[in-house]
Amino acid sequence: MIEKYTLTYAQSLDKEDPLHYLRDEFFIKKDTIYLDGNSLGLLSKRAESTVGSMIDAWKQYGIDGWTKGENPWFYLSEELGNKMSELIGAKPDEVLVTGSTTVNLHQLLATFFQPNETKFKILADELNFPSDIYALKSQLQLRNINPVKGLVQVKSPDGHLLCEDDIIEAMTEQVALIVLPGVLYRSGQVLDMERITKEAHSRGIIIGFDLCHSIGAIPHELHDWGVDFAFWCNYKHLNGGPGSVGGLFVHEKHFGKQPGLAGWFSSRKDKQFDMEHELTAEVHAGAYQIGTPHVLSIAPIIGSLSLFEEAGIDRIRNKSLQLTSYLLELMEHELSGCGFSVKSPVEESKRGAHLFLEHKEAARICKALKEEGVVPDFRAPNGIRIAPVALYNSFADVWRTVAILKQIIKEQSYKKYTNERGIIA
Repeated sequence: MIEKYTLTYAQSLDKEDPLHYLRDEFFIKKDTIYLDGNSLGLLSKRAESTVGSMIDAWKQYGIDGWTKGENPWFYLSEELGNKMSELIGAKPDEVLVTGSTTVNLHQLLATFFQPNETKFKILADELNFPSDIYALKSQLQLRNINPVKGLVQVKSPDGHLLCEDDIIEAMTEQVALIVLPGVLYRSGQVLDMERITKEAHSRGIIIGFDLCHSIGAIPHELHDWGVDFAFWCNYKHLNGGPGSVGGLFVHEKHFGKQPGLAGWFSSRKDKQFDMEHELTAEVHAGAYQIGTPHVLSIAPIIGSLSLFEEAGIDRIRNKSLQLTSYLLELMEHELSGCGFSVKSPVEESKRGAHLFLEHKEAARICKALKEEGVVPDFRAPNGIRIAPVALYNSFADVWRTVAILKQIIKEQSYKKYTNERGIIA
């Protein structure tokens, strides 16, 4: 039997991995282990190809590219929403590829946050990504509600995880709307979206989720769970490229509701070019787009989604859990006593697709890892996120990463770097 903590064992796991062949679909820099796919996913050959195809369509058709070619631009947002719907457990016309994370959140808040004298608060959490909180405060201010009074942020008992009972307890009669992450961006905790949605609706509260760290990493059943809305970026696990167009979901029970932020592309397609000054809004999620699709920034998503269709989100989730579980085992065996503390959930059902480690020398260690060809993610003040992505990382990548970490700590090579973050972290 092969020793479990050897490179040979890791390589044997790769040979048994049904998704291992997909690694060759990505551009991976030689002698580099890329573990930052939860910040920016790698470029795939298929995404590169679809960008080229979109440019060729522009070259060949000019303005007729809106209705001609393999992927007519006029229908791109809806068509890609259809293809993406399986990743979040939605009906095809409930999903749209449009905007960006924060723009889509503003659109959804403008539509669904309808405060009155008794029900005027927004419930969020203190661990969410800052951009979401900025948007929530902005929307409160636009309605002349002081964010200090109008925004309720559920506290974390340990600074890393949220207690779902605390979230439910905070659902008071004054709460009109809830926005929470599906997966916490730091610790990688997976929230029970089904349970939280049920509790919100039993109190007459609209609820939406930020799926930036969950789409493409874990399965969802947004339609069946009854989630009102969701929004996300497509440049992390979905590998849509920097500045890639985002996405949103609106449950069909809300179809026909007028978009809070209307624009030309909110129109019903057959009415859009009538040029009337009275909007005839689309009757599905298409109503929630605002302006012209960003065609060249959408293009990589076409190729990337074909990989997800081929792999299947259930197989991706299974491998992801195997990778992070193997990383946990190796760390416990090889790095015990080295000052690392795992702040991600150990329970698989609560763990997303990355691990969050704390170390007092975290910034230095991240710099030393990059010097050795390992790309992690630093989060101030002392956090290291490691994201082995199922589509292109291997078990051998995980083994080598732990071996390099052990060497860095043993030789104290991190001490030649300053323990502070760079401009981007």
